[in-house]
Amino acid sequence: MAEQGSAGNVIAALASVFFPGLGQLIQGRILPAFLFFIFLVTGYAIGPWLLFIPYVIVLPVHLWCIIDAAKFKP
Repeated sequence: MAEQGSAGNVIAALASVFFPGLGQLIQGRILPAFLFFIFLVTGYAIGPWLLFIPYVIVLPVHLWCIIDAAKFKP
């Protein structure tokens, strides 16, 4: 498995930028991938209807998703 800073983690982090949870899925971590995906897609979907308030929570969690993929150590 890839170590922190490796090309695999960089690819996983970039994947998480465009598709939440995909980086974790690439690393073989199915539960975190599923949880990040469900939470972030739901948050982004309901954001416009709730006056953008969920974005205050969703954007930091998306950043956490990206950093989690980048810093993963098996």
